[in-house]
Amino acid sequence: MPHNNPLLELSPLRNHAPQFDKIKEEHFKPAVEAAIAEARANIDKIIADPEAPTFDNTILALETASETLSTVTSIFYNQLAAAGTDNLQALAEEIGPIQANFGSDIILNADLFARVRTVYEQREALNLTTEQKTLLEDNYKSFVRGGALLDDNKKAELRKINEAMSTLAPVFSNNVKKSSEKFEMWIDKEDDLEGLPQTAIDGAKFEAEQKGEPSKWLFTLDFPSFGPFLTYSSNRPLREKIWRAFSARACGDEFDNTETLMKIVKFRNERAKLLGYETHAHYTLERRMAEKPETVMTFLTDLKEQYRIGALKDLEDIKAFAKETDGIEDLMPWDVGYYSEKLKENLYHFSDEDLRPYFPLNSVLKGTFDHFSKLFGLVFTPAKDLPTWHADVTAYDVTDKKTGDFIGTFYTDLYPRAGKKPGAWMTSYRDRGLYHGKVECPVVAIVCNFTKPTGDKQPLLTFGEVETLFHEMGHATHGLLAKGTYASQSGTNVLWDFVELPSQLQENWLYESETLNSFASHYETGEPIPAELIEKMRAAKNFMSGWMGIRQTGYSILDMEWHLRNPESIDDIAEFEDEVMKDFRFFPRMGGTQSHSFSHIFAGGYSAGYYSYKWAEVLDADTFEAFLEDGLYNQDTACRYRTEILEKGGSEHPAVLYRNFRGRDADPNALLRRDGLL
Repeated sequence: MPHNNPLLELSPLRNHAPQFDKIKEEHFKPAVEAAIAEARANIDKIIADPEAPTFDNTILALETASETLSTVTSIFYNQLAAAGTDNLQALAEEIGPIQANFGSDIILNADLFARVRTVYEQREALNLTTEQKTLLEDNYKSFVRGGALLDDNKKAELRKINEAMSTLAPVFSNNVKKSSEKFEMWIDKEDDLEGLPQTAIDGAKFEAEQKGEPSKWLFTLDFPSFGPFLTYSSNRPLREKIWRAFSARACGDEFDNTETLMKIVKFRNERAKLLGYETHAHYTLERRMAEKPETVMTFLTDLKEQYRIGALKDLEDIKAFAKETDGIEDLMPWDVGYYSEKLKENLYHFSDEDLRPYFPLNSVLKGTFDHFSKLFGLVFTPAKDLPTWHADVTAYDVTDKKTGDFIGTFYTDLYPRAGKKPGAWMTSYRDRGLYHGKVECPVVAIVCNFTKPTGDKQPLLTFGEVETLFHEMGHATHGLLAKGTYASQSGTNVLWDFVELPSQLQENWLYESETLNSFASHYETGEPIPAELIEKMRAAKNFMSGWMGIRQTGYSILDMEWHLRNPESIDDIAEFEDEVMKDFRFFPRMGGTQSHSFSHIFAGGYSAGYYSYKWAEVLDADTFEAFLEDGLYNQDTACRYRTEILEKGGSEHPAVLYRNFRGRDADPNALLRRDGLL
């Protein structure tokens, strides 16, 4: 294997962190090809082994056979998301099929499957640990679900489907990104900024200056720009303009996703049928806590009934308030955020902007680290010697406060930039597990799009952005605190409807005085956040909970319907969406559809899985009730949660892990209690 490629060397950096200062775009394709060649050689060795198949010479060997490839592709796809240049995008369309073909070669290899099957059939006699049993079962099911039991003709057909599908998700995602980036709303009159918070105005001024227009203001579809505009701008026509642009992303323009979307659902359906499943939803849910579509649809329908009552009341309250305040007779979608914020101010004498001065980014980041130190004993120390993929990125060494033991490498990438995917996410460069013959610590990152510092001013975060930070840090600690041996079941490698529990759980602490008082202080005076403001925020917590709940439940139903229906029966995306969403929409659809830019389900791994946000909300509401009962930072509860949930990752079924932690199954009403609907 060539050693002049930093992606193919065992990194000499601490914890084998990636050599971002040496990695160049031209290294990726040769590295993928070389890593696949190495993996093929490792697989050939497994097949050629004259010894009878055992856990070690087959299952364990298979677990580590592609470790170089996993590392290379993790770095590549993370770079694509964080710095998606046109070159990287073109590379993704080349690398995707190469990788898909290799995956098919493994899963459809009859000799390899025969060895896996032999070990699987002997599993009861092998005296395996729980971790080993899970790894064996996961491997066997991956082969079966990947087509190992198909005849040769059907295997060839499946291979074609997998190869075709591998290019579609990056295209869908890129279309949404490009469609978003082309929209610019320039403002040259100060009067048109009325109502906007100074932070939004400063951000728009900075964007305009970057484009050589220092006397204007530029608003875009990046959330830190369009979010505050829809919430605070008193200019109704401009609110409509930016709302319509956002809702029409990748719909009807040169980046239209219609063809790509329909190909994705058709290929998914074809694959499911080929493998003997009724639909893609049935195929997907077999490997979820929920297990079958009927369970999910019942869960969502029950939520719909509760949320719809609340949502209708929320809407009537907003309509009445808009009419009384501004004589608005015809409330529109671009008015909802604006008047709901005004109504909240009126009812609770509180605005989200009142909180912002108490959330300067540096204090929030320190407070976030302190929170996780108090809860789990983690220490985050800047690692200035480690290279990063951009100047905005900070690397940290994570250690255990009590023992001083090294836990992992962690990066934060917090600001928007050209080419970077919108939104926020946690990602892994290498999961904890066997790597070059030893169990190595994880390398993880969180990526956000907070307003960038302007001049010497550090950004003041919204409360929603602080929630985002805690959320992604919840995912990160799931990855960092993993204790398992095998990377494939480490950290966030859990059943998909369990993965949001550790992230969503963390948001709960932000409504508690004990947590807020530890870091929320005024950016100018250093004064702690007033108790009165915390009480107002808590009182307003469930404001519009019906409206927000019905929205997320509707998206979940839309996702399920896309993957339960026969795609051939869907002639028009807009008509299909209108029919599915009729109980969840309270305005006629205007312009684009949700589906055309629904990256979570068409490019992000959440197909037949968007419901998992609500599913995990039940789990996190029920989990947090344990902390409320025992104490927010009760070490026994925190240790039990860390040991039973975070450290074990996907090494056992999540229902078992949850029962081990809580002593029972989750109470579905915990979510509705938290939302103030019960």
